[in-house]
Amino acid sequence: MTESADISRTKSKPVALDQKAAGDILSTTSTADSADNGSYLEPLTPGYMSSTPGSPSVLSRNSSSYFTRDIQDMMDETPMDKLTMFDIFDNLALPTKLEKWQMALSAQKQKLAKHQEKIRSQGTNAREKAVAEWRKRVPTADEQLAKYRRRMKRSIDDVNKRWTETVTITTREKISFMSAVLNIFISGYLIGAAPERFYWWFTVQFAYFMPIRFYTYHRKGYHYFLADLCYFVNALCLLTIWVFPRSKRLFISTYCLAYGNNAVAIVMWRNSLVFHSLDKVTSLFIHVMPPVVLHCLVHLTPSDILLTRFPAIYNIKYSAPSSPEHYSLLAMLIWATLPYAVWQLSYHFLITVRRRDQIAAGRPTSFTWLRKSYAKTWIGKIVLGLPDVLQEPAFMFIQYSYAILTIIPCPIWFWYRFASAGFLMFVFSWSVWNGANYYMDVFGKKFQKELEQMKKDMARLQGSPGSMTPAQDPTTDGEGKEGDINKIPLLDEDRKEKQKDKEAKETEEEMKEGPREDAAGALMEMQENKLGQSSPDAKTGAIMDSVEEKLDST
Repeated sequence: MTESADISRTKSKPVALDQKAAGDILSTTSTADSADNGSYLEPLTPGYMSSTPGSPSVLSRNSSSYFTRDIQDMMDETPMDKLTMFDIFDNLALPTKLEKWQMALSAQKQKLAKHQEKIRSQGTNAREKAVAEWRKRVPTADEQLAKYRRRMKRSIDDVNKRWTETVTITTREKISFMSAVLNIFISGYLIGAAPERFYWWFTVQFAYFMPIRFYTYHRKGYHYFLADLCYFVNALCLLTIWVFPRSKRLFISTYCLAYGNNAVAIVMWRNSLVFHSLDKVTSLFIHVMPPVVLHCLVHLTPSDILLTRFPAIYNIKYSAPSSPEHYSLLAMLIWATLPYAVWQLSYHFLITVRRRDQIAAGRPTSFTWLRKSYAKTWIGKIVLGLPDVLQEPAFMFIQYSYAILTIIPCPIWFWYRFASAGFLMFVFSWSVWNGANYYMDVFGKKFQKELEQMKKDMARLQGSPGSMTPAQDPTTDGEGKEGDINKIPLLDEDRKEKQKDKEAKETEEEMKEGPREDAAGALMEMQENKLGQSSPDAKTGAIMDSVEEKLDST
């Protein structure tokens, strides 16, 4: 190219050619860029330079003022000899890039706004749906009142049911009390007036008490206790009296087990003379009546009646000391061990082995109850410390040792009348003492708890519907402030009534200190303490009437 000349002052032909070339280039570039951007920019016409010196400018056909100013600044600041084609292209592409960026930013802004609006609408819909669901499930005032009335009616029905059960139980307890008192009176009269007929009275009582015991225990799942040794001894006693009155060995076995295991069990198992409890009276009968009837036969029955009716007792009692029929302590232990071994082995195979699945499922037996009851004692820790296979043999050995220890004094009870009477008086007095403790301690505390529970029930029944708090909006926190939607309380759960005060855990204490007649009786006593049957109250009817009037008024 020739020497540079001032564009604003030179009008030579080469300059015109350069202007034409520049115009063609600008026109072509502008057309291409406009085609790429989807818009059309008019090309610059040739001769874009003004004839007026010092005022070069782009034609006014360009729609972008910014582009015009940019070209003008470039022409003013950059000499023509320094201007290249790349500078021209860069200046031409800059507005297009800026427009693309602006369009992209605008599209992202619109997309973000739509996303925010979508999230806002979803949150609002979820909130409105939850609130609508809560309001739909919350009962109205009328529904709340109807629900309250139903709850009150159900409570009154429960009180009526408990009242009816209490009346029934009270009637049964009165009958039991009367029969127990008459039993003692008749037994004492027969012992003094006709001891030779006492075994008839024992048989009648056995026929009365045992069916009741069998039905009661079988209904409660305690029928495995009916295979215990005390029931076996009663069966031996009946066999001795009615089936084998001439068998001296059977009589000695029965006498030793009755005066040994059965009589001492009154002290060990804490039998109690509770007149109103048929179960406790039955348990006392099972343990005390066999030695009493044998005492009447051995020491109070005339010899002529023994000779004709019970020859086995007569031959043993009036035998010479050197006679084989004059049984010593060793002979008594041997002959008492034989029926005991028969019972123990039969119990083990028929109950422990054949009924193992039922016992594992929860059926209680003497072994399972003793293992649980005496788990914290030294002897219980010794037995439980053994392997499972050896625990039952260890229990049977301990039980046999206990039977042998109780049999050792039996020769004294057999040969000496007043010693036998004193021993029976001692064990019977022990049962009376346990009964006194039951009435004063256990029964008194139980009755006091029942009264307190009755007061709480009546106080709850006397509550008015006005005390109910209205349902709160789940979107507020109770003070009018908006709360969190996630803190809405559970709606599917019904409002439960206040739970009753739990009974004090006195099971182990009562089993150790309170009266109990045997393992099954202790279990039944535990269940009775848990059930807490209500006692009659003279004010119950009036309170129920007042509650019904309050319901009618509401």
